[in-house]
Amino acid sequence: MPIVVDILLLQTVSLGVASASIVIGLVYYILQIRHQTRLRQTDLVMRLYSVFGSPEFGESCIEILNTEITDTDYLAKSPNDASNKIKISVRTQAAFYEGVGVLLHRKLIDTDLVDDLFSSPIIQAWEKLEPIIKTTRERRKRPQIWEWFEYLYYEMKKREQQLAKT
Repeated sequence: MPIVVDILLLQTVSLGVASASIVIGLVYYILQIRHQTRLRQTDLVMRLYSVFGSPEFGESCIEILNTEITDTDYLAKSPNDASNKIKISVRTQAAFYEGVGVLLHRKLIDTDLVDDLFSSPIIQAWEKLEPIIKTTRERRKRPQIWEWFEYLYYEMKKREQQLAKT
């Protein structure tokens, strides 16, 4: 009888150790996945920030902010040196923020992080470019042009209002 009890005890302990090993392995795997996701998000943000901090992007930002935009349809007119430069600046800014908006919408980037890094430039750029974007949408009959840039703007405005309340 003692041998049977010892075998049962040994089987029970073995089963417990095996179960614990599986649980520990699963917890470790979940922690690794979370860590890898965080690393990928950090890498993505740093890549975005390196574009944001580039001289070309900075020049396009300054170009837009320092240009008085009175004719919202000038993007459709024939190019000259001055209008080409502003067209490139508009496209550079809008395309970057469009991409950030898509990432934010798909929850591939955190709202807090976008707010911390980009909120003021996003708001300034949209408010400056909104008349041009709306005119372009109407002229081309494409209401989705730069839609994620607009989404990003409204998300940053919402966040700004939430932070003002607290």
